[in-house]
Formats: sequence, structure tokens, C-alpha cells
Amino acid sequence: DLEKEQLKTLKKVVKRFENGIPLKDLAQIIEILNLCGEKMNEQEVFTEPLCELIKLCGLPFQKKKSSDEVSYSMAVSKSIAQLGYLMRVPSSQVRIQICKCIVSFYNMELPRKLLSGYQPTSANYKIQMAELGGLAETLVLSLALVENQLTEKLWVLKALQHLSSSGVNCRLMMKARAASRLCLYLNGVDPSGQLVFRSSEILWNLLENTSKEEVINQLSSLECVHALKEVFVDLLMHGFRHYDRQLRNDFLVIATLLAENPAAPMIESGFTKLLIVLATFTEVKIPNPLVKGLKLTYSYEDFEMKKLLFNVIGVLSKDPCAVPLLSENDVMPALLYYVKPNQKPGFHDWSAAQYEELQLHAIAILASVAPFLVDKYLSCQANTLLLVFLEWCIGQDPFFGQGNSFHGTGGRGNKLAQMRYSLRVLRSVVSLYDDAVNLNLCDQGAISQLLDILKYAANKSKEKEDAILLEIEADILFLLSALCENDLHRKELFSYEGVDILIPFIQMDPQKLYSGLGHNRLLFTALDCLWSCVIGCYIAEDYFLEKQGIFLLLDLLALKQKNLCNIILGLLVEFCDNPKTTSHISTWRGEKDQTAANLLIQLWRQEELELGVKRDQYGRLVDMKRPIASSFQKQQEVITIPANCPSFAIMEISENIRAKLYSLLCKLGFENLPGLSTKDFVTLAIIRRYIDFKVGEVWSELCAELKEEFRPVGWDEEALKVISEVSEDTGRMVAALQTEVLESQHHQEIQEEEKAYTKIQAIHKQREMVNKSWENFLTRTSNYEALKKAKRLQEKSIEASRCKSKTQNGAVHSTDIKGLGTTV
Repeated sequence: DLEKEQLKTLKKVVKRFENGIPLKDLAQIIEILNLCGEKMNEQEVFTEPLCELIKLCGLPFQKKKSSDEVSYSMAVSKSIAQLGYLMRVPSSQVRIQICKCIVSFYNMELPRKLLSGYQPTSANYKIQMAELGGLAETLVLSLALVENQLTEKLWVLKALQHLSSSGVNCRLMMKARAASRLCLYLNGVDPSGQLVFRSSEILWNLLENTSKEEVINQLSSLECVHALKEVFVDLLMHGFRHYDRQLRNDFLVIATLLAENPAAPMIESGFTKLLIVLATFTEVKIPNPLVKGLKLTYSYEDFEMKKLLFNVIGVLSKDPCAVPLLSENDVMPALLYYVKPNQKPGFHDWSAAQYEELQLHAIAILASVAPFLVDKYLSCQANTLLLVFLEWCIGQDPFFGQGNSFHGTGGRGNKLAQMRYSLRVLRSVVSLYDDAVNLNLCDQGAISQLLDILKYAANKSKEKEDAILLEIEADILFLLSALCENDLHRKELFSYEGVDILIPFIQMDPQKLYSGLGHNRLLFTALDCLWSCVIGCYIAEDYFLEKQGIFLLLDLLALKQKNLCNIILGLLVEFCDNPKTTSHISTWRGEKDQTAANLLIQLWRQEELELGVKRDQYGRLVDMKRPIASSFQKQQEVITIPANCPSFAIMEISENIRAKLYSLLCKLGFENLPGLSTKDFVTLAIIRRYIDFKVGEVWSELCAELKEEFRPVGWDEEALKVISEVSEDTGRMVAALQTEVLESQHHQEIQEEEKAYTKIQAIHKQREMVNKSWENFLTRTSNYEALKKAKRLQEKSIEASRCKSKTQNGAVHSTDIKGLGTTV
């Protein structure tokens, strides 16, 4: 009779707690649950009371005090974890009830009657305790127990679907390898379709709430990839409902993420080939058994699938193993199919807006794929198609772009989006510097056409500048640079028209460089285009000089922007190979009548300050042994390096602008440079000896390296000592010259000071004489005796000034004015 008594007692317990279990009694209830679970192995009569007790756990727990939730948290979390362990009980009814109980955590309903003196716990309390107890991990592991029972499996998935809404639970599920477990059960028989749907939802939650890489790694086994492929194909071929198509697209996104993982066996499973064939089957009319009988409905879901398939092509192009499959399955012709003027209205059953979005997406993917399929690119005459398409882009044909998609940004009512992505395709293939591609482009008049498009974009920019137009201009300048570099004939084709278009870019307002729209990039590509398309062609160089281009470069250099100085100095050095350039540089005048020589010397001082080169307060040399070494160089320890590796002294040349400044000043000459101050002459003395100092640095490094490894013989040691002394003597000579310049300046300043003082003295003396003359005048006007005395002196002075010898036959005239009463 013990069994009957136990069953009666269980009924009383259920009745007692029908309105919710108090937190303080929960541990005992869970203990009873475990005892019932053990008894069920022998006696099935305990199934119903066990299920009733589990159902009670789905009701809100009851607390007496607000602090009870925290006080009992550990006990409650362990109790809820025990629910997961009860999945071991071999009863479908019990397992389903446990899952229903877990689902009820998320859809909590209050009992009709509350226990007196108690109140229900907060709505999220059970969810938090489930996370703390690790229930999600246990439930994932229990999938193995219900592998062959569809109903139980669906209930477990429903519970996991709710649990996976939290990041904590998702991380617990990943510990139990939830992603791979779910994937292996995907292809089970399930007429309801819930198995695939719920598994898909859980996988998405895992991707969103945990490390995406970890989920993909779990899905990257051959079994999982096969399972995903089979589910995708089944949904593709037999899914006719709106819901099926959405689910198909979800799995396509997961497949795309798998394709990004090189370790995933996408090619081995045949999934890669299937995706490529699907992406191209409407554009390339080649029968393929993989898609036999498949038809697009042109619904929104099919439109989304088409875009996702294009996206997969872009992902696969990054995998070298997938490139042969892309080539074999006519991906290039399929993508080039969209490189043609838009048809209106729509295309096939796509709307005009949908077709435009697909077109832009296809051209964007073409930019990723083309560099890996160059032979296919050329055989499909892609350059011709793109140039014709670009001609349409700047033509007058009426077209109103929708600009609805990500790729259509800025393309509403115009063809800028089409132009932008077509130029990106050309940029991607031209940047390979493949002679066949570039020759094919130039033979079709690409240089002239690109200049026309650049002029069109520049005119549009005058109306309203935006980031897309600036990107288009920068891409065209890059294309011209890549095509014309090292080819004199192409530079001549560029020369006159190209220079006229380049000049406004170099004249850009410096304030625009900080606009954030892309003017910075545009200016750099313009300077790069100048270097590649103009320098080396005397026709273009002379025309650039005529247009006062050197003055514009020096104006930019005068801004003293670190990122601009290096490239502009390089350009100026290259231009100096043209004998007409130096006169332009010498003629230039900046703000406050600044000369080019003064600007270059200022840049030298600024560079040395940044490098931490030691100088005294007057700019003279301090360290005679290493006069131009930077602070970084001096900190370096002696390192023995192979002969084919550059040392610090050599590497330093390319890492700052001093070598270019030295080259320019050599071209200008170190004598008779206008507009220089004494400080400039002091710095110029160092610049003039730059090469000598650099040679000394290299010898110094050589000596240090030798002494680390070897002991030189007497003659070699003597020779190294002499070389070292020569370098130091040069430093002392430059320092002496600098001192002489400073002393000369000091002496000149003293002389100028003396001149100024003498001038001041003369002014003071003159003032004294004027004052004295005024005083005499006043005296004469106020003292008659003084006036008579002055008159006598005046007459005496007049008499003394007369010639003593008589002029023969000459008339004598009186110099007195009779009746005059003044001496003024």
C-alpha cells in the first residue's frame, strides 16, 4: 500500500501548491520530482503526478519578502537546472511537460488565486534563474535523447527557441555545440515544417548573440554543409509558400557566411557549384541538371534571393579554389549581361526599380570577380561593353534612376550610380597592370573617353559637389595614371586636354581638404595623375609650365602640410629635368614676397625639428661626428645586417623629405638665392653638405659594424680613422662657416646701428641749428641794436663775397635795396 499512499500524498502536494510554489519550498518540491523520476523507471503510475508537479513549476513562484528573490537565487537556479536533468526520464509525456514548463517562463500567466501573505516573483525572475543554472546547455544535450521522437524533438526546439533569445543562454548552448547538433537533425521527416523553421530561428539567434566565427566553425563540417545544402535545395524546389521562400533565403544567408570560411567544405559538398549555377541560370541560357525545372516567380523573395546569390559570387571570388568554378560556369557573361542601357519599363518581370538594383549589384560584383577572371573578361569583350555603357551614362538619353538601393545611393534621377560602379570595374582590372587589358582599353580610345567623362563629372561638381562625384573623378584620374604610366604615346594623347582638366584640381581651395567628402583623395589622385601622365613627356611638361603649373605646386607646398610635402617635392624634382622649370621656381613668390629658396629652407628646418636633429639656438651644428642624424638613429644599437639590406642611414633618406629638398636646391644652385635671411644661410650651409654628411654616416655605421665582429688590421684601421676625421673636419668647416656668417651678420648689424645713430645725431644737430636761427630772428625783431649789428654783419659778408678785381667794360649794379629795414 506504500505506492498508493505516495500517490495520495503527491495529489495533496499538487493541491496545496496549485496557486504557485513558495520559494522556500521549491528545493523540496524538486527533490520530490527527482524521486518520482527515479520511480518511473519501474512504475509508470507516477507519470501523471510528476507531470502535474512540473506544471506547477511553470506558475510564478511565490515570495514573502522582496529580498527573497535574491536570498533564494542559488537554490532556485539549481532547482530550475534540475528540470533539464529530468529530460532523462524515458517518458514522452514528462519531456513534453518540461518543455511546456520552460516555454511558460516566457508567457507567464498569474494564477486565479494568490496565496495569502505571498506575492508572485517578477516576470523575468525565472528566465534569469534559468540562465544562472545553465538550463539551455542541458536542454541542447537532451536533443540526443529525443532524436527519433519528432513530437518531443519539436517541443525541445520550441523551448530552445525561447531560451536562445538571450545572449547568456546562446553562449551556454554553444558550449554544447548547439549549431552542429541542430544542423544534423535538419533533414528529419517532419510534415509540419516546424523542424526546419525552429532550427533556423535558433541558428539565427546563435549568430546574432554569440561569436559568428564560432557558430560558422561548428557548421563547417562536411555533414553539416551537406545537411544545409539538402534543406536549401528542398525549400528551393518544393517550397511554394511565401514562408518557404523566406526560410530558403535565410539558409542562403547562412550558406554565404559559410562560404566566407575557407575551412568549410563548400566545394567538396557541391554547394558552391549549385550556388554559382543558381546565380547565373536566368542570364546564361545553358541547360544544367542542377536547376532543371526551376523557375523564378519574380516575387519579392525571389528578388531577394537573386541579390543574395550575386553576393555569394562576390564572396566566392576571394577563394582561389572557387575561381575555376566561376570560370567554368559562365559567371563573367552572366554579370556582363547587365552592362547595357536600362530598358524601360522594367526587364522581363522585374520592375524598373528592381532591374536597376540588380544591374548595379551585378556590376558591383563584377568589380570583385573581374581581376580573378582576366582571360574571361577579355574574351567577353568586357572593356568594349563598359566603354559603351559609360558613353550612355554621359549621353542625353532620358533616364530617371530610382536610387532606392545601397548601390543606387546618389543615383536618383541620374546615371551617376551606373557610372560609379562601371568605373570601379575598370579600376579593379586596370590596377592589375596587365598589358593585354590596358592595351585593349587604349586601342578603343579609352583615354579620350575618360577625359570626356572627367570633364562631365567636373562640370557636375561645379553645380553641386558630393562624395559620389568626387569618387568618380578620383577613379578616372587613377585610371588615366595607370594607363599612361611609362608610355610616351599615351602621355601625348593625354597632354593638352588632360593638363587643362588637371589644373583646376591642383587649384583646389585648401579649406576643402577638411570637408570629409573626399577632396583629399581627389587631390592626391590628381597629383599622381600629374606624375604618371605629364612628367616624362616634354609636350605635356611644357604645356603644364605655360599654364603656371609649377606656381600652383609651390602654392600647395607653401601650405606645409606633412602629407602633401613629400609628393609635391618629388614632382618638383622630376620636373627639374626640364631646363625651363628652374626659372619658374625662381620666379615664384608666395605670401609676403616669400621666395622658393626661403620656403625650401624653412621646410628643411621644420623637418629637422620633427626628426629631433640637434642644433644650437642659432641653427648651427652641435654634433660634429653625426651632424644630420635624427634622434631615432642615435637611439639605434649597432646591428650587423646583410650587404643587400639597407642600413638605418640609407633607409632614413626615403623616410623624410631632406633628400628631395637637397636635390631641388642643387637644381636651383646654392649661390645668389634671393630672399634669404642670415638664419637661412646658416641652414643652407648644412644643406649644401648633405651628401658629405650622409656618406660620413654610412662610414660610421660600417666602422661600428666591423668592430662588433672583427678587429681591423693596422692599415684598415688607419684608413677608417682618416675617413672618420674627414667627416668630422667637414662638420667643423661647416660650423666655422656658419659662425662666420653669423659674425658677418652681427658686424653688419653694428654698422647699420652706427649709421642709424649718426643719422639721429645729424637730425638732432639740424634741429639745434633751426632752434638757434629762430632765436636769432626773435632777437633781431625785438632788439634794435641787435638788428643793426646783424645788418652790419650782413653788409660785411656781402662785401667780402664780391670779386676784388674790377670787371673791364662791365656795368656795376648795386646789390642794396634802398630803404630796406630787415636782415631776412
